[in-house]
Amino acid sequence: MTTSILLASTSPFRKALLDKLGLPFITAAPEVDETPQPGETAEALVLRLAVAKAQALAQAYPDHWIIGSDQVCVLDGVITGKPHNVENARAQLRAASGNRITFYTGLALFHPASQQLMQCCEPFMVHFRDLSEAEIAAYIEKEQPLYCAGSFKSEGLGICLFDRLEGRDPNTLVGLPLIALNGMLRQAGINPLSD
Repeated sequence: MTTSILLASTSPFRKALLDKLGLPFITAAPEVDETPQPGETAEALVLRLAVAKAQALAQAYPDHWIIGSDQVCVLDGVITGKPHNVENARAQLRAASGNRITFYTGLALFHPASQQLMQCCEPFMVHFRDLSEAEIAAYIEKEQPLYCAGSFKSEGLGICLFDRLEGRDPNTLVGLPLIALNGMLRQAGINPLSD
C-alpha cells in the first residue's frame, strides 16, 4: 500500500524527527500568517496554526495526508518567541534561569480529499537550572540560538541548561510530537511498524 504523506514544514529539525518513523514523505512550505489573534491562548494559537499549515497545502496535495505543526514557549504566562539577536537571547535565558518554560506544540493531520482532520496540542515542560551570566554568554556564543524559541536548542548544547524535562514525548520539545502523530497515523490506517 502506498500512502502519500506531506510534512507542511521545511524545518530540518521536524524533517529529521519524521524520518524516525521510517515512512516516505515529502516536504513543502505552507504560506500562513502566524500573527496571534487578540486574546488567543498559546494552546489555541498553536492548534490554529498547525491546522492552517496543513490546510494551506490542501489544494496542491489533495490526496496526501498533510502534517502541520506549530510551537510556542510560555514563560510566566507570556509567549516567548525567537530572540533574533544576542541581547534578546541573553534576556530570555536570564528570565528562564531557575524557572520553568512550557512548550505547546500544535499538531494536525489533514486529508483534503476526505476532509478528515485530527489535531491535538502537546505540552512539554523544561525546568532550567540556575544559570550564571558567564554560562549564558558562553552558551549563546557556542550555539548561536538566535532563531530558536526560548533561545536554546535542546537537541544540542542546550541540554546543559536544564535541571529536568517533563512531558510525554521528548520529540515535542524539538517541534513534532511523534507519539501523538503515530496515534493519528494509525487512525488514518498508516502504521509505521507494518507499512
